[in-house]
Amino acid sequence: MSSLSIRPAGLEDISQMGELLLWGAQQRQAFDPALWPVARDARALIEGAIRVDLERSDQSPHKGWHLAEAAGRLFGVTHSMVVPVPPIYDVGERAPGLLLDDCVIAESALAGTTEALLAATEAALTAAGAGAMIASCPALSPLRPFYRRHGYDPVTLYLSKSEFEVRPRPAAVSAARSEDAPAIVRLGARHRQTLSQLNPLFWRIHPEADRRWEMFLRYMMTLQDRKVLVAEAGGSLHGYVVAQPVSPLLIPAGHDISRVGVIDDYYDRDFAESRILEDDGRTAADLLSSAESVFASRDFAAALIVCPAAWTSKVKLLEQTGYRTAKLWMFRP
Repeated sequence: MSSLSIRPAGLEDISQMGELLLWGAQQRQAFDPALWPVARDARALIEGAIRVDLERSDQSPHKGWHLAEAAGRLFGVTHSMVVPVPPIYDVGERAPGLLLDDCVIAESALAGTTEALLAATEAALTAAGAGAMIASCPALSPLRPFYRRHGYDPVTLYLSKSEFEVRPRPAAVSAARSEDAPAIVRLGARHRQTLSQLNPLFWRIHPEADRRWEMFLRYMMTLQDRKVLVAEAGGSLHGYVVAQPVSPLLIPAGHDISRVGVIDDYYDRDFAESRILEDDGRTAADLLSSAESVFASRDFAAALIVCPAAWTSKVKLLEQTGYRTAKLWMFRP
């Protein structure tokens, strides 16, 4: 076999890329069929997404595809981008680079393929202005131990659960109202403070985070595709959660995401102490159950919850309510 070459993808590569990426999607489906169902028209969706990236003239934020090739055959594909960071965070002058879940290496790849492809992708991200690096991958992906060996450590877990059912809403839980916004913002500030304590390099809070979060919160309350819920205890708000459809950023092209939800904004005083779960997480569990009822009412088959890997009390609450790590972000400063 001829020697390996690493290069950016071109339009002429789309067909071969589609074949390899479809195989990657089928591997993810085998990990969790409810979370990663392969779409009926998966190959067309994958090739269409690649074409959009390769043909776009505006490369901000940078999105790129790199290939490992030998003897005219593809043995690896990486998909990367400069992360569009939420406005409540401060990334300074350089946003992080992200390797997405659909990076894939063929089982028959030459030795050293993964290392060479990763190095070229990191170099392209750095040239595009990225600072720190994040690698996203399914928990069972063979790339996970590879990333770990190359200095990437777990920073964010994406835990999943399926088969939701509509349940009576606990008395302490209700739909958020406009007048709840200031109290939710105060809880959100405590949420962000914990994030910053867990990993100040990854979660750097913007000085105007409270104002920006309140603006976005009030906007979310007007949207029909998501539900903001709050829990009350002792005469004050105890926690909040937002249940919404999953973003395409979290699940690659080729999968049917129409019945998948996500919970990112979720905080309760039960897990305010990052190492100790208070009251066995009772109020937090009620809040989470209510969010799951929202998913059930909308016929969602599965959902992801975003949780810092080091927030052990929150991870404990999620695991005792049936969630398991499905994918993760790994961070290299």
